[in-house]
Amino acid sequence: MKRFVILGGGYGGLTVANELLENHLPEDVVVVLIDRMPFQGLKTEYYSLVAGTSADIDLRVSFPSDPRLIVTYGEVTDIDLHGKQVIMAGQEPLDYDWLVIALGCTDNYHGIEGAELYSHSIQTFSSSRKAYQALGDVKPYGQVTIVGGGLSGVEVAAELREARPDLNLRILDRGPSILSAFPGRLQHYVSSWFNEHEVEMRGRVALHKLEEGLLHDTNNPIPIRTDVTVWTAGIQPVGIVQRMKLPKDHQGRLIINEFHQLPNHTEVFVVGDCASMSFSPSAQAAEAQGKQVAHVMHSIWHNETPHLPKIKLKGVLGSLGKKAGFGLMGRTPIMGRVPRILKSGVLWRSKRHSG
Repeated sequence: MKRFVILGGGYGGLTVANELLENHLPEDVVVVLIDRMPFQGLKTEYYSLVAGTSADIDLRVSFPSDPRLIVTYGEVTDIDLHGKQVIMAGQEPLDYDWLVIALGCTDNYHGIEGAELYSHSIQTFSSSRKAYQALGDVKPYGQVTIVGGGLSGVEVAAELREARPDLNLRILDRGPSILSAFPGRLQHYVSSWFNEHEVEMRGRVALHKLEEGLLHDTNNPIPIRTDVTVWTAGIQPVGIVQRMKLPKDHQGRLIINEFHQLPNHTEVFVVGDCASMSFSPSAQAAEAQGKQVAHVMHSIWHNETPHLPKIKLKGVLGSLGKKAGFGLMGRTPIMGRVPRILKSGVLWRSKRHSG
């Protein structure tokens, strides 16, 4: 049997698996899905896991049950592109005929001293659980600091404000304001929400060191006191991809061709946060790539030339607690209750389809 191996059961990897299984997989091919967890964690909703407004059981999606799918649990430590093997901790190497690298991302600490040690990550299910425990242990009127005023930081701060109205919350960002990548109208709307809900926003903060309970800003000699710090200030591909001696873009993502393949190893596909694309990493982009990878493989198996349309993303949605939200549909900003309802609908559809 030939092996189609998928590294990572997140949005991109699971989409590839589902699409292959739903569209006449060749009889001599088996799909192997490798992940650290026995389920998919809905990463776009980890902010609610961190805040304690969603139970972790509600953010799990079961992997498909299919005789043509082998699910393997473990830690991938390396990829031998020339030997066509996946190296896993404590297990025998796994041969592959085709491979999908969909391992996601890790935090980017930008070389800041103590950042990894003295802050909490929300990049994995496990780290989000730990962040939840640390935040839950903060005493009333304690200080929580979120580093990074992008989409993730905003959602964590807003959800935490609804979960713990007793806490002092602040968001720090290197830029002049939160959501700097979004239009001014959205920035103003979200800033107004935070002002109304007493969340401090501090811009132009250039952290150079973190210690226990203290954050050090290059622009201010007075340390910033904090009880718990949550890090949402950037991502980068996982360590395995970082170590690969292959062409990458300025963000460290692997260069791929128009079929999402490594140019010199066309049996290897890259989707999600590890792939160099013209748009920012997102669950939506990873799923779109996953569908196209499955299409390319079916074309290869049928000796056809694949024809892929340009990926067009539908937009971005963010939440401000359970009753308000914001987003972009194309270039059109949307604000208020409607985007929050839309985001809830996207989550429902994702769980229903995948599960």
